[in-house]
Amino acid sequence: MEAWAAARGIRPLIGVDEAGRGCLAGPVVAAAVVLPEGFDPEGLRDSKTLSARRREVLAARLFREARVGIGQVAADRIDQVNILQATFEAMRLALEALRWEGAVGLVVVDGNQPVPRLAWPQRAWPHGDALSWTVAAASIAAKVTRDAWMDQADRQWPGYGFARNKGYGTADHLAALDLLGPCPCHRRTFAPVAERIRRHPPAGR
Repeated sequence: MEAWAAARGIRPLIGVDEAGRGCLAGPVVAAAVVLPEGFDPEGLRDSKTLSARRREVLAARLFREARVGIGQVAADRIDQVNILQATFEAMRLALEALRWEGAVGLVVVDGNQPVPRLAWPQRAWPHGDALSWTVAAASIAAKVTRDAWMDQADRQWPGYGFARNKGYGTADHLAALDLLGPCPCHRRTFAPVAERIRRHPPAGR
């Protein structure tokens, strides 16, 4: 994507990606990234292919050297509007957080759906986080930000293993839900959580 855009004089590119869409707990987090001219993209790739330590190192560099905007939408809002609309909302918040002034060449969104009601030109690109350095950078920034949120949630609501499972529906997470019921950061409209609420109504955790 970067070479294609450069050949056509399209700049800047803004990469957008999200983390946590499929989780049972915690926010959905999106990042929007603009890489500076001359940025060395060595190591940038889909965050899911990187170790946690490598993601953290790369994210630190991105927050230091690139323009990064973060947007997040909490579990209760996800329950209100559904995960797709919450993801779009997080992406719009991330783009707003960039505080970009002036023209935009192209917003490249990971996935197959563009962000609704976006004034800037955009392209939805399936597997963009594996094919574009800029989108990969957004995937890393979003993932590291969300993982840090879940680490804090693990301290606030112990027992669910959030520091390990990051809110995904792992066996240990589901077992904790069976034992404890949901906590305030669970997404109550997601089927595994909704099923356990019916069996184990919340008791004020």
